[in-house]
Amino acid sequence: MPRPTRVLSTLVGIVAMLGTLLVAGTPAQAAVPNRFGFVLWNGAAVVAGGTTPAATTVAPLGVGLYQVTFPGQAAPGGVVHVTAITNGPRWCQAETWFPSGVNEIAIIRCYRVGGVPDNSGFSAFFTMASGVGASGPYGYVDTQPTGVIISQYNAAGAANLVTPMGVGQWSVKFPNIGSGGPIDGSAQVTAVGTVGTRCKIRNWTSIPAQQEVNVLCFNSAGALVNSRFTVTYQQKASLYGAGFPPQYFGYLWNAPPVGPALTNFNSVLGYGANTLISAGLGLSLVTFRQIGFAPLTVQVTAAGSNSNFCGLNFPWTISGVDLYVRDVSCYTNAGAAVNTGFTVSASSRL
Repeated sequence: MPRPTRVLSTLVGIVAMLGTLLVAGTPAQAAVPNRFGFVLWNGAAVVAGGTTPAATTVAPLGVGLYQVTFPGQAAPGGVVHVTAITNGPRWCQAETWFPSGVNEIAIIRCYRVGGVPDNSGFSAFFTMASGVGASGPYGYVDTQPTGVIISQYNAAGAANLVTPMGVGQWSVKFPNIGSGGPIDGSAQVTAVGTVGTRCKIRNWTSIPAQQEVNVLCFNSAGALVNSRFTVTYQQKASLYGAGFPPQYFGYLWNAPPVGPALTNFNSVLGYGANTLISAGLGLSLVTFRQIGFAPLTVQVTAAGSNSNFCGLNFPWTISGVDLYVRDVSCYTNAGAAVNTGFTVSASSRL
């Protein structure tokens, strides 16, 4: 009969071996974010399928002005992104965000063409991270127009760099999270301030040393303007930096047409799996197969060198396990529908 100590030693060894096998076969959970939340506001009420934490609230403060409260998510710094959701040419931006007790407060402003405050539905998103350990190459910046960074994150722990390139133009570099390129991953950009301003991605490049996102901001007249803004870069990670879990996220660049495979990622199906079809002038139906698990958030940013801007005509829908973003809607500065470039990112809580 084996001695008890020998049996115990054998069992410990087996458990350790099984643990090693399990860890090796399962993607590692990212150490970030510290806090995050997102909300879907349909213009009258919070929609549960686009909201986490579940008790998140939206309080209208005036025409086109909203206070979002993310319960239990108080954190210094971080970034906010927001996308207008309405049947018409409107955009939304962040005014400010800050901790209040244990909660995180975000103030959102929405406008119609001409920079006039206007009520709109929207999808808003907050995240704050520190340390290292994001699922993939990932980083964000909240910056003053001078290039002075207010808040930042870099998955490799490096210091990000914002360089003004002229009025309303910036280069944002994320060192040490580079890739083979020439263009990999995706990005989202949001204007920050009290005056109607839209920011977008001019372009981005990927090299082994870094990711570089070039940002443009415009006033309501369509002229380049200096503005505070936030920018988030993601590659094989959710928009809040984690991955596996969550199991379900994806992004796509409409150049147009759809960009290279490494700018089209689906966490279940891999690269190149998401699809886009035209739904009319300035309208695109984007389908993310097998990642339609609520609650989730969708964010859209226009891309290109002009003053065009994009949002969503309607909230996204889920059919079975597929996510349908219907429709990404894009406009000229005057509010005319136009086919133009954009990035779209979807991230589930699950």
